Amino acid sequence: MTRKQRYTNIDHADTSTSLADLLKWQLERRAKKKDLADTIKQAPFKEVDTLVNNRSEMSITWIGHSTFLIQMNGLNLITDPVWAKRMGFGKRLTEPGIALVDMPAIDVVCISHSHYDHLDFPTLKRLKGNPTYFVPVGLGRAFNKRGYNKVVEGSWYDSFEHRGLKISFVPAQHWTKRTLTDTNTSHWGGWIIENEERSIYFAGDTAYFKGFEDIEKRFDIDIVLMPIGAYEPEWFMKATHITPEDAVKAFLELNAKMFIPMHYGAYHLADDTGPEAITRLDAEWQRLGLDPAELKKLLIGETLWP
Repeated sequence: MTRKQRYTNIDHADTSTSLADLLKWQLERRAKKKDLADTIKQAPFKEVDTLVNNRSEMSITWIGHSTFLIQMNGLNLITDPVWAKRMGFGKRLTEPGIALVDMPAIDVVCISHSHYDHLDFPTLKRLKGNPTYFVPVGLGRAFNKRGYNKVVEGSWYDSFEHRGLKISFVPAQHWTKRTLTDTNTSHWGGWIIENEERSIYFAGDTAYFKGFEDIEKRFDIDIVLMPIGAYEPEWFMKATHITPEDAVKAFLELNAKMFIPMHYGAYHLADDTGPEAITRLDAEWQRLGLDPAELKKLLIGETLWP
């Protein structure tokens, strides 16, 4: 029997946790009282018809969590598409910004890793269009066995040309698991999408790590889609999830021009809430005296036309 390939982080950073740590966290969680009714707001106006018909302008629409509709070069690209109503035992806290039935036909899907809040096969089955799927190395077989054949696997720093876009897979510090036996049998990372005018870095799911400095040396990044949620308790989450403060630090190391936060507010994956993450992000931005125009906190379903 062939031994499964297991993937690792830069410098083999350890993201494993013990059963004792997990039980300690669950005991802490029961003692915390968080107001989950205070949620991230929906955009008052959603440009659904404009997005469906757009074939020329660049746009970024936050659907929720780590799902963005990105329009570049006349293509519709989506990151980590998840419209799931539940995640584990918890209900989704906010509705997706655009109903799946109202989405345009998708040309490209970029998957950061295999965790269920980033890879939802029932959602993929309902996507309009016949997209090409860009996935981390090791994950292609899960797509192939479900009948998806337009699948491109990427290892860190692989780049692909696709209909006028350059799509590159870059490192993150995280891990993967979908079943009892497949821990880290596929990789994880972020995607950088570039055309001749703009570049967008979708960071996927990550802790703070030295890889941000390495990415900055290789890419000229305009817009960063950066996670800020699922960090509490920090003693348990710090190896796999970035805090709002470290997300700002990473943004500065990337030397990018705009920060769009993500990975908060849709699912109660850790003990922090979406509003708490935004409050900490705002406080750090102000503490460092950064330009308010460089921080764009999208409402759910809001579209940015860079």
